[in-house]
Amino acid sequence: MAAPSHKTAIYAAIAANALICVTKFIAAALTGSSAMIAEGIHSLVDSGNGCLLLLGIRLSKRPADDNHPFGYGPELYFWTLIVAILIFGVGGGVSVYEGVKHVIHPGELGNPLPNYIVLGLSAVFECVAWWLAWTGFQKAKGKTDSVWEAIRKSKDPTAFAVLFEDTAALLGLIVAAIGIFLAHLFEEPLIDASATILIGVILAGVALLLMREARGLLIGEGAAPEIVERIKQMAGERESIARIGRPMTLHFSPDHVLLALNVEFVDGLDSDEIEAAVDRFEAAITAEFPQFRHIYLESERLGPQPSKPISEG
Repeated sequence: MAAPSHKTAIYAAIAANALICVTKFIAAALTGSSAMIAEGIHSLVDSGNGCLLLLGIRLSKRPADDNHPFGYGPELYFWTLIVAILIFGVGGGVSVYEGVKHVIHPGELGNPLPNYIVLGLSAVFECVAWWLAWTGFQKAKGKTDSVWEAIRKSKDPTAFAVLFEDTAALLGLIVAAIGIFLAHLFEEPLIDASATILIGVILAGVALLLMREARGLLIGEGAAPEIVERIKQMAGERESIARIGRPMTLHFSPDHVLLALNVEFVDGLDSDEIEAAVDRFEAAITAEFPQFRHIYLESERLGPQPSKPISEG
C-alpha cells in the first residue's frame, strides 16, 4: 500500500488545498477574477481528491474473503481513476467553462491586490506540499530511473498522483498570476478569461496522464521486468530445476503480487523431493521479493521444444 511518506504528502496536500481554497474564493468574490474562480475550484477538487486517495488506501487494506480471495488491493487503483476523472471533469471542465463564460461576458476588473496576496500565500503552501510529494516520489523512484520511467514502472499510484496534482497546482498559480497581471496591465478582461481556460487545459492534461497510468494498473500489470528476470535466474541456479516456462505475474496492489510458473524438474526426483524443492524455491522467492503473496508452481514437462535457457534470462 502507500508508504508513510506518500500518506504524509497526501495529508499535506489536503491541508494546503483546504486553506488555499477558502482564500481563493474570497479573493475571487472581491475582485471578480475568473482565473481565481478556476484556481478555487482546482483547490477544492484537490482537497476532495486527497480524501479519496486516503479512502482508496484504507479500503485496499481489507483482508481477503470468500468474494475477494486475493483481497481488495485494486481499490487503490479504482479510486485513483476516480480522482483522475474528477480532475478532468470538475477541475478542468469547470475551469474551461468559467473561462469561456467570461470570454462571452467579460466582467469588470477589480482591485488585483487580494489576488496577488492569495496567490503568494498559495504558492508558499503549494511549494511545501509539492516538496513533500517530490521527496516521497524520489524515495520510491530510486536512483537509476528517470522521472517518466519511474512513473511508468510504479505500481503505487499514490507515489505520483499527489505529485501530479501539486505540479498542476503550481503551474495553475503561475498562469493565474500572469493572466491577472496582464489583464490589469492592458485593462483587458479577456486575458484573465484566457488564463482560466489555460488552467483548465493544464488540469485536463494532467488528468489524462493520471487516467492512463491508473487504467494500466486497474486492468492488470505484471511485475517489473527485472524482477521477472531475477526469478528466471533463481530458477537456473537450482540443481533440482531443469527449466521453467514463462513466469506470469499480476499486481493486485503495490505490495501484493501473484506468481504462476510452470516448472520442469530434473529426472529422478520422487514426489517428496519435488515437494521439498518447490517449498525451497517458494521460500527463496518470498525472501527476496516479499510482495509475492501468492505463488503457484506447476510441476510438469514443458514439451519437446526447449525454452530459452533460463541462465540467459
